[in-house]
Amino acid sequence: MKLPEKGFLLRIHIGESDTHNGKALYGEIVIKAKELGLAGATVTRGIMGFGAASRIHTAKILRLSEDLPVVVEIVDTEENLKKIQPFLDETVTEGLITMEEVRVVKYRHQ
Repeated sequence: MKLPEKGFLLRIHIGESDTHNGKALYGEIVIKAKELGLAGATVTRGIMGFGAASRIHTAKILRLSEDLPVVVEIVDTEENLKKIQPFLDETVTEGLITMEEVRVVKYRHQ
């Protein structure tokens, strides 16, 4: 698969403990992206953050959080990213979803 230089970054900010059908939501998003043939997805676990509820989530030893921030990033064409939006509308009940234009410098595999 080859991506054009003009791509889009879909970023989904959710909590580590968020679920869909009893499974980790971030994992379900990645699986759905693969099923839809999107270019790829990456999940990053944060060490600290807060969202709309203004509650701090942190990985500090004295205050272990079981709901650390998680960000799922998917880069593809805008058209392809629109394929996953209905799934996100259904499953992301709390969080933040953003999309921005990005310049794809290189996307290769062997």
